[in-house]
Amino acid sequence: MTAPVRRRTVLLAGGALALLGGGTAPAAAGPAPDAQVAAILRRIRPPRFPDRWYDITDFGAVGDDTTDCTAALRAAIETCHRRGGGHVVVPKGDYRTGAVHLLSRVDLHLADGARLAFSQDPAAYLPVVPTRYEGTECYNYSAFVYAYGQRDIAVTGAGVLDGRADATHWWDWTGGPPPNEGPDKTLLIQMAADGVPVEQRVFGDGHNLRPNLLQFNRCENVLLDGVTVKDSPMWNIHPVLCRNVTIRGVTVDSPDGPNNDGIDPESCTDVLIENCTISTGDDCIAFKSGKDADGRRVNVPARYAVVRNCEMADGNGGVTAGSETSGGVMDIFVRDCRMSSPHLERAIRIKSNPDRGGTIANIDVRRVSVGQAADSAIEIVLNYANVTTGEFPPDVHGISISQLTVASAPRALNLLGLADDPLRDIRLHQCRFDAITDENVIQNVEGLRLDQVWINGAPVDN
Repeated sequence: MTAPVRRRTVLLAGGALALLGGGTAPAAAGPAPDAQVAAILRRIRPPRFPDRWYDITDFGAVGDDTTDCTAALRAAIETCHRRGGGHVVVPKGDYRTGAVHLLSRVDLHLADGARLAFSQDPAAYLPVVPTRYEGTECYNYSAFVYAYGQRDIAVTGAGVLDGRADATHWWDWTGGPPPNEGPDKTLLIQMAADGVPVEQRVFGDGHNLRPNLLQFNRCENVLLDGVTVKDSPMWNIHPVLCRNVTIRGVTVDSPDGPNNDGIDPESCTDVLIENCTISTGDDCIAFKSGKDADGRRVNVPARYAVVRNCEMADGNGGVTAGSETSGGVMDIFVRDCRMSSPHLERAIRIKSNPDRGGTIANIDVRRVSVGQAADSAIEIVLNYANVTTGEFPPDVHGISISQLTVASAPRALNLLGLADDPLRDIRLHQCRFDAITDENVIQNVEGLRLDQVWINGAPVDN
């Protein structure tokens, strides 16, 4: 006969209540997580392309790392699109280029040994295009690879997209002596707060808002497969307001730049990220949904996403929600990922504040292995950027983390709700944290459940 399960409720730091002991994780409300994952995967279908191939060297491109191939790339893409779609091939070689704009039914295919070396001249990314800069819509420099309102687009192959950003190109816009991005960021946020129409929020030439390496804006049926991206001015891969996005087998090699997030699906629906390897100067994968007033105006969540079989090294967070959460982040499922680096600060991270708002709910994480983290293994905080008061408190609830193991980290948990806006319904099941040196920080959390959780070899209810 099975022995009865012993449980007891204890008071943790900050007045949080936790139900501790053995047993199984409580059932989630609504459909079971595995059923939700299966439903998402059934909806996601990578685009297919006609068996037509267009080599950019036939349009005048030369892979000598000197010749400007921008016009050749654009001509190949336009020809492929006009003839009903297919594959635009970048063969082995080093091709200098400015902005590349994808069109519907076009797969940009980089062969093994192919490298697109993007210009370090900001003028190569003009004229300005509609974009979202850190969660706020505006017109700005084009992303290096960009699409707006297109269907059935892809970037595939074993080649490299090299943003060539460095300490004297793009990254120096983040701080230090003028010119830098500070005044323009302040101006853009104020424009959005004042309700200035997006068409009048024009930056680009004479301003210092950095572009993304890849941005697909309001597109449907998007595929990134196999390529390596490196050294972006800021966020590397940034789908915005897209539907049906597959990102698989991609390597993000961008550990040195500021705000160099790896993959940031923003206000996207039905997203699959699998078998990717990510090392960045900021969050590895971050789900976002717009910032403050402008995020509430657009009001589209990041929703229905699966992250599986990915490997994360350097980064501020392995898998993150936020900090731009104003449209909401919901129904995100993480499975079978590996994370480790002395420069990986946190494994699972949720961050927002009372200026951002939005609902962050039904985040389900299972079977994540963390070798080394430099800060808290799990962090959920509502005081991001030290903002603790505001008119739009986020609603964070329904976060479930199961079978997470951590070999080494200073702290297991950093959970910070606010006195008038607590975190709710946070559940850890069958998790193990070893080589932990600092106490948990748990404040303003309601319904925290720790079930079969061990820290440094001891159950947390001891």
